[in-house]
Amino acid sequence: MSRADSAAAAALVLAGVRRPGADAAVDVHVVDGTVRAIVPAGATPDADVAAATSDAERLDLDGRWIVPGLWDRHVHMAQWAMAARRIDLAAVGSAAQAAELVAAAVRDGADEVVGMGYRDGLWPDRQRIDLLDGVSGDVPVVLVSGDLHSCWVNSAAARRHGLLEQAGASGVLREDDCFRLVRELDDVADAVLDAWVADAARAAAARGVVGVVDYEMRWNRDDWARRASGGLDALRVRFGVYTQHLERAAEAGLRTGDPVERTRGLVHVGGYKVITDGSLNTRTAWCVDAYPGLAPDEHPYGVANVPYDELVPHLRRAREIGLEPAVHAIGDRANERALDALEAVQPSGWHGRASIEHAQLLRREDLARFARLGVVASVQPEHAMDDRDVAERYWAGRTDRAFMLRDLSAAGVELALGSDAPVAPLDPWVAIAAAVGRTRDGREPWHPEQAVDVRIALAGSTDGAGVDVRDGLAADLVVVDRDPVAAPADQLRGMPVALTLLGGRVTHDGR
Repeated sequence: MSRADSAAAAALVLAGVRRPGADAAVDVHVVDGTVRAIVPAGATPDADVAAATSDAERLDLDGRWIVPGLWDRHVHMAQWAMAARRIDLAAVGSAAQAAELVAAAVRDGADEVVGMGYRDGLWPDRQRIDLLDGVSGDVPVVLVSGDLHSCWVNSAAARRHGLLEQAGASGVLREDDCFRLVRELDDVADAVLDAWVADAARAAAARGVVGVVDYEMRWNRDDWARRASGGLDALRVRFGVYTQHLERAAEAGLRTGDPVERTRGLVHVGGYKVITDGSLNTRTAWCVDAYPGLAPDEHPYGVANVPYDELVPHLRRAREIGLEPAVHAIGDRANERALDALEAVQPSGWHGRASIEHAQLLRREDLARFARLGVVASVQPEHAMDDRDVAERYWAGRTDRAFMLRDLSAAGVELALGSDAPVAPLDPWVAIAAAVGRTRDGREPWHPEQAVDVRIALAGSTDGAGVDVRDGLAADLVVVDRDPVAAPADQLRGMPVALTLLGGRVTHDGR
């Protein structure tokens, strides 16, 4: 059995590590899953800690850098696990190219084709259901967009899922119709899906991840209880509850922050997730200004998936039963109305317990409202790199208000960084690099005035633990090969991770 699979050692000494920005090496003494002492390298801690670590395993880390363990504050874990087993459409540049990939899969004998990751906002041609029908025949085809807010299906898939009328001539399903179909695609045997999720969790630990906030559209409590009791122990998890499960959560007594029984303290109840609008690439993010050049079946300003007069009662009910809100809002109108609703439910503010997920396009006057209400901005910086060109087309003249990380931070708003995996990779170093550098693939930085200092980005990836390891901190730790506060953004993106610990237990050893 590897150290990653074994029970946590009672004591461990991480020898010869450095904290970010520091030259002097220290030894970090871990006892019963907690950092008990940090002393100069080779020095002896106080008598109690010395006694507790006298027989401890000592890991020599050769001057590497240590930081609190990393969290991804917004993932769809099952979708991320399944994405690796679907046709990758990320590089597809047109509807015709997507159809070619489908045709190849059908020629290879596929009895169902599921692809993931297309971004059609800049395609030169439009989706048509007959284009897919012509290359697939009776083989069902479902292609899921990179933002998870639309699907492109053929007639066979639309009939199978009872969505032929909704698919229409384009074959495109947006928002609730798409979400319904994606949930049906998730109908994988528990043992199979759990094995895939375990693979994804180990891969995340290899990137320094100790925890995720999972917003899968499932009844997540039972999934994660089963996984944790079955041995999945690479990550801590907080899971979200959606509107369709609010009353079930109330009956089960779920409250934000509570541990789930028989999960060894690894799984906790998260917040109430509600999706108030769409996304940029699907052109459904709800905006003040109209989108240019949309098709007749598209909404000119995006869509309000949950109208305000429904949102407020939902938030109030979640608050009554003890679930803190995590409100999806991407367009500037959606963010404005989400803040209105949060203020209506809790006029005195949320004291850092509520979040707006994404907060991609904002009115400048809403920055101060975020701060005054104590609402966390749960942001995904890599989306700015993915969306910069489509934003310049559909949010033309407004991109100075898109992904406003520096202005949010300067206003006193807490940033929580994530990936929205599978929309972006489940890798906090990718998010940190995008937040700090605002660039990828050698391009000029996009709106560099909204870049944040690396300490802010790193702190936003540690679930409130900050940047520096200190006495009393839970021993959820990561050791890396470069100083994260001195490395340039391109080196942050591929940061080598030497060691990850969860409660003092090694979950990844890459030394």
